[in-house]
Amino acid sequence: MSTASIDDRTELDRARREFQQQLIAAGLLVETGVPGLYGRSGVFEDIVDGIDRVVVAAGPGRAATRLRFPPVFPRTSFERTDYIASFPHLTGAINTFAGSNAEHAELLAARARGETWDPWLEPAETVLVSAACHPAYARYSGTLRDGGELLDVYGYCFRHEPAVDPARMQAFRMHEFVRIGTADDAARHRDSWIERGLEVLADLGLDATAEVANDPFFGRAGRMLAANQRHENLKTELTVRLYGDLGDGTAVVSCNCHQDHFGDTFGITTADGDVAHSACVGFGMERIALALLRTHGFDPERWPVAVKDRMFP
Repeated sequence: MSTASIDDRTELDRARREFQQQLIAAGLLVETGVPGLYGRSGVFEDIVDGIDRVVVAAGPGRAATRLRFPPVFPRTSFERTDYIASFPHLTGAINTFAGSNAEHAELLAARARGETWDPWLEPAETVLVSAACHPAYARYSGTLRDGGELLDVYGYCFRHEPAVDPARMQAFRMHEFVRIGTADDAARHRDSWIERGLEVLADLGLDATAEVANDPFFGRAGRMLAANQRHENLKTELTVRLYGDLGDGTAVVSCNCHQDHFGDTFGITTADGDVAHSACVGFGMERIALALLRTHGFDPERWPVAVKDRMFP
């Protein structure tokens, strides 16, 4: 790595930490002591609610089935997403105590000695949700109705990427519009939301760019998956430069075509008997909120009137 690259990286890290500290000092984010895990203030939540009004206004409305899931879902469904194969380092599995009184005493004794008490916990039947749409697919196992399905899914997600950058939160919300149907249905859905997503961000006064992207899949096989994802143009991210010319833009919206992955693993077929394809657009609510704060300032009362009128009618 060149000296210039090292210097740029250092400046980017400094900019991220400075932004994080400004958000905390302003009371918008609340420190928890765990990197990347924050509480949110009422003002921050008002901003997220305002973003959601704009997202919903651009969405399919009553044409979509509205689904809301808790931030945990069955381990059996998680395993069928195959997320653990691609992103083991981001996964969050829930463990709990199911032992005897004697084992509980052993756990407490280990804790009193300052030792880890995790060995007394066992895997539960639930896993933390990694993408808002993941809990939805099990519901559609079998044959889809004519025309397929259009879903509106909103909820908390977890990814284990502790970081100083406030845009890399471990717990965050995504509002997704998901299409399950034929290959053409999925492709059209993904493609149409690239332009529509840019319009949503423009309505919020954000300067965004559409970029062909790939996920940072894990391991050597993952690098092949990433190359294939980019080659087939399956993922487009809408990015905003939170830190100017330092580093790449930050993805705030993701438009993805899954091909037949979820249709195959969840046994979903079209009315014609073909394996269903799916696609989604996901709006990262906290990241858009951070982009707004970075662009318009920390006081929403002083934001551009056109933006406030859309967010806070």
